[in-house]
Amino acid sequence: MPCVLIIEDDLTFSLMLSTWLKKKNFVVKAVTSVSDAKQEIKTRNYDLLLADFLLPDGNGIDLLRWLKETERSLPLIMMTSYADIQTAVQSIKLGASDYIAKPVNQNDLLLKINELTASAKTREQPGASPAKYIEGQSSMALRMYEYARLVAPTDMSVLITGSSGTGKEFVARRIHEQSNRKNAPFVAIDCGAISKDLAASEFFGHIKGAFTGATDTKTGAFQTARGGTVFLDEIGNLTYEVQVQLLRALQEHAVKPIGSNQEIKTDIRLIAATNENLKNAITNGSFREDLYHRINEFAIRIPDLKEQKDDIMLFAHHFLSLANKDLQKDITGFAPETIELFRSYAWPGNLRQMKNVVKYATLLATGRYIAIKDLPGDITPSLSTLTESTSLRDEAHEKELIRKALAESGNNKTTAARILGIDRKTLYNKLKHYNLLK
Repeated sequence: MPCVLIIEDDLTFSLMLSTWLKKKNFVVKAVTSVSDAKQEIKTRNYDLLLADFLLPDGNGIDLLRWLKETERSLPLIMMTSYADIQTAVQSIKLGASDYIAKPVNQNDLLLKINELTASAKTREQPGASPAKYIEGQSSMALRMYEYARLVAPTDMSVLITGSSGTGKEFVARRIHEQSNRKNAPFVAIDCGAISKDLAASEFFGHIKGAFTGATDTKTGAFQTARGGTVFLDEIGNLTYEVQVQLLRALQEHAVKPIGSNQEIKTDIRLIAATNENLKNAITNGSFREDLYHRINEFAIRIPDLKEQKDDIMLFAHHFLSLANKDLQKDITGFAPETIELFRSYAWPGNLRQMKNVVKYATLLATGRYIAIKDLPGDITPSLSTLTESTSLRDEAHEKELIRKALAESGNNKTTAARILGIDRKTLYNKLKHYNLLK
């Protein structure tokens, strides 16, 4: 179980936090000062530090400096009632992994703790690779994965729906891995990537000479996956003729390779996926209703990333771990402004888009944290043109961020622009817009 050290002089809050974390299966120790924290860290191994900013004998910054001086690499979340850009930026610069404002939102804090303890475990294992997929912790994600766990041990056909890039194949693999067929093959076919002439051959196979170009006998997916799972992605792209053949194979538990008169018994579990509305396809005559009911014995919908706002940074840190491994880099995390942008962005490409964005930014990043300047241009216009497209409330918030960045930098425009994650020219345009030029 992860071990957490709380450094907090408010005894009531510290007790509440300790009790809550213990119920979440963490080992917890609480101290009230910087000096006590140093002693604890020297004598015991901790997975995470939760530190109040203001303490009786110093502050969280003092603790961060000591950790840096003693070369101790420990994830630390700064807790403060004075959550502003100066505190956040200073903490992040000195090595804080994240920060959270009081009163603490427990769900937000739990997500941050889970992210950091998971990534810390990966770093501690020599040669360990981060998992290729993680489960979200939002209520929608938990419900979706609970449905997957419930249906996995059965042989029911599952239809997974969701927008492009939401991870439908990953969910299908999770179902297979938790099923009684997990030791048999998982065969995935992208129905949108195969020609209509070759679809039947991909599914059922063919014998040599069955058609022009059939120079060898081919074993189809239904035979290859014997005892396992066949996953048909974007099943709505199949032609009507192939739909008829697929329905028969599912009903008869048998296939006939193209060019053969021999019927071969099959034993597979089918999982299908689509980003289309198949009911509309049935109405317009492009998808068979009987096939729809055959593949839809149980349905799971994957929510869009924008519907899982509580999971956005969990996924972002996961993709950062993958990118660090692939690119042989050691980026620690995301700057506060990047986190704010990630949480407000619509992510039309969902998880696939986020993975690409994080890898792109990891390659470009020169500091310990990914700044907005490191991100690809297709997601940053929402920040760089903020004054042209957002509400007065958002403008007031941006104006205040700029004021604080200027104060933090001693009115140095170059430093302020770097703190905000924008270039110097953009900062000057914003200063002019807000009448902040001096």
